[in-house]
Amino acid sequence: MRSQRIILSLSLLLWLPIAAAVARAQTSRAESAASYLERGASWMEKGEIDRAIADYDLAIAFDSQSSVARYNRGVARQSKGDLAGALKDFNEAIRLNPRYLDAYINRGKIHGDLGASEAAIKDFNQAIAINPGDTRAYNNRAAARQRAGDLGAALADVNVAIRLDRRNAEAWGNRCGLRYRRGEYMEALADCDRAINLDARNAYAWNNRGLARQETGDLDGAIADFDRAIAFAPRQADFHSNRGRAWLAKGAVERALVDLNNALAFDPRLAAAWSHRGVVWFAKRDLTRAIADFDQALKLDPGMAGAYCSRGVTWLAQGKPAEAEADFASCRSLGGSPKPEAEALLREMKGRRAPK
Repeated sequence: MRSQRIILSLSLLLWLPIAAAVARAQTSRAESAASYLERGASWMEKGEIDRAIADYDLAIAFDSQSSVARYNRGVARQSKGDLAGALKDFNEAIRLNPRYLDAYINRGKIHGDLGASEAAIKDFNQAIAINPGDTRAYNNRAAARQRAGDLGAALADVNVAIRLDRRNAEAWGNRCGLRYRRGEYMEALADCDRAINLDARNAYAWNNRGLARQETGDLDGAIADFDRAIAFAPRQADFHSNRGRAWLAKGAVERALVDLNNALAFDPRLAAAWSHRGVVWFAKRDLTRAIADFDQALKLDPGMAGAYCSRGVTWLAQGKPAEAEADFASCRSLGGSPKPEAEALLREMKGRRAPK
């Protein structure tokens, strides 16, 4: 019996160095992963995105269960425009840590950018469930709900964000944009003023105030606001498109054309810019180009009532009342209203062509 105990003791003694070595190896791998994570974050701060991703790759190689490494690489990929890669990383980060608040918020943003509003809303719902006091989740859910067409729910979300933090410039700017879309222009102006007072570099607040000013007839003020928005975000396509629309309203056709060309260079899928540029070509009497731009706008956004109305007017200028009548019908079905003078011209043209 005594010899058996000695053998067991010897077995334990032999195991201890092996266990210690395994523990040291695991500690070493964890330390290496942490080191690469730290260096990756440093590269991100310097704008060296590819180097950051390379370090996050190494961190994951050393610790495949690190949700932080997956999340950080997702953020880096997202900043490069690799939405598919970022989405994959955020999915994995959430699998590893189902309560990873920031991963839900960033994944929700990607779903929103990809047009998956319902998936985005679900992610922001989850973020709010994890932390009901996080204003980012409410602001982002408001944006997703707005894209889904639910302006009332979006407004409720930004109201909560403002209640949680009355110095949240993003929330005030978002509410300004929502009120603009609801036709509440004076209220929108007040909210944008508050956003700009809190953060004078909030490009979206300047843009939204410009939109509201244009609707109140203050074209010079609108253009000044779009100037500021573009100064802070020079590659934001819709800011250029909005200023182009304002120049067009002032009759400055060439300036409008420059802005709209810039908008389409930055984002060729911006339907509004195609439609506005179609109006520019119409003003310059280049009807073929006008039709081509309206066609492209409607290809990108078949629900754009204004593009149907504008294309209908262009068909009339080309002497094609049948095409104009079809476009005016589409415009009305989407909630738009052809101008009375255009409707009158259509009736006149149809009357001239009617058999006697």
